[in-house]
Amino acid sequence: MDNLQLKIALSIIPKIGPVLVRRLVAYTGSPEAVFKEKKQVLSKVPGIGESKISMIEGSKLMKIAEEEVNYIEKSGIRALFYLDKTYPVRLRECDDGPIIMYVKGDIDFNVSKVISIVGTRSASDYGKATTEEMISYLSSYFPEIIVVSGLAYGIDITAHKSALKNNLKTVAVLGHGLEFLYPVLHSNYAKKIEGQGALVTEFQHNHKPDPGNFVSRNRIIAGLADATIVIESAEKGGALITADMANSYNRDVFAVPGRSNDEYSRGCNNLIRQNKAALATCGADIELAMGWQKEKENPKAIQKSLFIQLTDEEEKIMDLLTGHNGIVIDQISRTLDIPVSKVSANLLNLEFNGLVRSMPGKMYARV
Repeated sequence: MDNLQLKIALSIIPKIGPVLVRRLVAYTGSPEAVFKEKKQVLSKVPGIGESKISMIEGSKLMKIAEEEVNYIEKSGIRALFYLDKTYPVRLRECDDGPIIMYVKGDIDFNVSKVISIVGTRSASDYGKATTEEMISYLSSYFPEIIVVSGLAYGIDITAHKSALKNNLKTVAVLGHGLEFLYPVLHSNYAKKIEGQGALVTEFQHNHKPDPGNFVSRNRIIAGLADATIVIESAEKGGALITADMANSYNRDVFAVPGRSNDEYSRGCNNLIRQNKAALATCGADIELAMGWQKEKENPKAIQKSLFIQLTDEEEKIMDLLTGHNGIVIDQISRTLDIPVSKVSANLLNLEFNGLVRSMPGKMYARV
C-alpha cells in the first residue's frame, strides 16, 4: 500500500488528534504499524481508550486517503508528513502541529527567519500602513524572510500584498481544503502567493470553509514562525488566539499599540499590558528584539521603475483615478465599461507597481 496513503489515513482518524497520533506512531513504530497492531496493544497507549481504538478502522480510512492521494497527484500538491525532512522544523516542535500539511507552491519553510503577521479584518489605514512599513523595512535588510498570514480581509491580506510587493516569500494558511478558496475575492492574490510562496492547509481537498477550521489554522500560523506580530485587534478575535498559541509554543509575540479608545487597538494594548506581547511600532523594533544581524550596513535600495509600461486599460484606470480621493471598483467598471474581474486584475498589477493603493470599501486611489 502507498506510504503516503497510510500517512493521510493516519491524519484523518476520527476523534484522534495530532497529539495522540504522534503517540500512536511513537509506540508502534510506524504509520503502517498503527493499523496492523492489535487493539489490546493499542489500548496501552496513554490517552487511547476503547472508543478511540474503534475509530482506527483501516478500510474506511484508506478509501478516503486514496481519493486524497489521487487529487494531490493530479493537482501538483505536496503532502508533508510530520516526520518528513521537508516538513517545517518549527511546526514539528509543536505537539499539536498537523500530521499532514498540504502545500501548493514552491517554498522552503526552514529558512532562518519567518514571521507571522495577523490582525483584524476591519483594518484601519494606520494598521495597514504599519504593516506595510514593517515588511518594507525587514525586506530591505532580510530579503530571505518569509511572511505568514491567513489570507483574510484586513491585516492578513495587507501583509501578503506587501510581501509580494517587496519580493518576499509569503505563505497563506487556509482554513479549508485546496479545492476551495476563501474569501473568493482574494483569488488573484492567492495565485500570486502560490507563485511567490505557498498556500498551505491541513484539511483534505474537499473540506469546506467552516468557522471552527479557522481557529485550528491559527495554530499553524503561530507554529510556522519565529515571531507573531499582532497589528490591530479588538478585545476578542482570531489574532489574539494566534498570539496565545504562539506564547504556548514559547515563540516571540509582538503587538502594535494604539489609542486607548480605538476599538481595534484594545486587543493589542491588552497583550502589552498583560506582558503577553512586546511592544513594536516599526520593523526596527522587530529586528532589535529578535537580535537579527543586518546583512548590510545600509538597506538594499528599492527604486520604483521610472517608466512602467501600462496597458491601455491600466492607463484608462489611472486617468480616471486622477484627481479623486478614491473610487469604488464597481464605479470604475461602469465608467470604463470594463468587467469587474478585469478591473480587479488591472488594479492588482497597478498596486504591485506602487501606482495605486486599496482602501476600505473596495475603493482605490492613486498613490
